[in-house]
Amino acid sequence: MGYDSTGSASSKVQRESSDTGQSDDTYDSRATAWLKPRQVNAMRSATVANSATYLAARNDALLALLYDTGLRVGELVQVDMEMLDFDDGVLMLPAAVQKDYPNDNSPVYTEIALADDTRRVVQTYLAGRWKESPALFPSRSADRITTQGVRNIVKQAAVDAEVRPYTTNGRGDPEDVTPHTLRHSVAYRMLNWEDGNTLYDVTKRLRHATILTTERVYSHFDRV
Repeated sequence: MGYDSTGSASSKVQRESSDTGQSDDTYDSRATAWLKPRQVNAMRSATVANSATYLAARNDALLALLYDTGLRVGELVQVDMEMLDFDDGVLMLPAAVQKDYPNDNSPVYTEIALADDTRRVVQTYLAGRWKESPALFPSRSADRITTQGVRNIVKQAAVDAEVRPYTTNGRGDPEDVTPHTLRHSVAYRMLNWEDGNTLYDVTKRLRHATILTTERVYSHFDRV
């Protein structure tokens, strides 16, 4: 079974309001859904098993990159091949690709360190990529996948893996999992599964405008 969506990304950052079900004004409100590492691993296994053969490596790399970096879906679709530096193991993210802050400040050029597994998975994908494109993730009939295409891949992987997200109101359904759920899951992993991280580290990783945003969104992830 294969799944994909086609189209080209806007030259400006595409907002994720339709991904979260919230307007941009409430975009940084308290996180209400997240996944644990084993659930994301199950999604990756499911996407490899159930995607069309030529799309399996791409979809696995896409999930791995989202869960490692915490990129927003509108940022992910704008990532180009030239933004990857495998020698240093970083994703170079220009300011123009990043979501604007909800204040007078603006994002700046950022280098995001990639985990060894993410680097390996992305390199494996690129070694057998079926289509040449400036974009890191093309779709079947376009040079750049759309935000909806990414949402489709994430949701289908969750459905195939029968993953039920954790929420502030109990357990959710697989169909509720979105790219932004993976972004929240990065914060959950950093605070509860990795040693030594603080809310400040989450602020840096997710590129929030201030630590106040991080506290508002993720303070309930920090166990007492």
